[in-house]
Amino acid sequence: MTTLEIKGDWNITKGKLKQQRAKLTDDDLQFLEGKQDELVGRIQKRTGESREAIEKAIKGCSSCCN
Repeated sequence: MTTLEIKGDWNITKGKLKQQRAKLTDDDLQFLEGKQDELVGRIQKRTGESREAIEKAIKGCSSCCN
């Protein structure tokens, strides 16, 4: 997962992730460049899902925006 993939349409991706995982907040989904691992870790901690599932969800949400 690259920074460009995550950064592309982040606001749309954030909205879709929040719809799919109601436990997530805007603070959980704050994305700072170079902090992809921290972002995935936050989501993982909040939802209890595996890293692979989270990365797949993020990639799936961002790919449907392109």
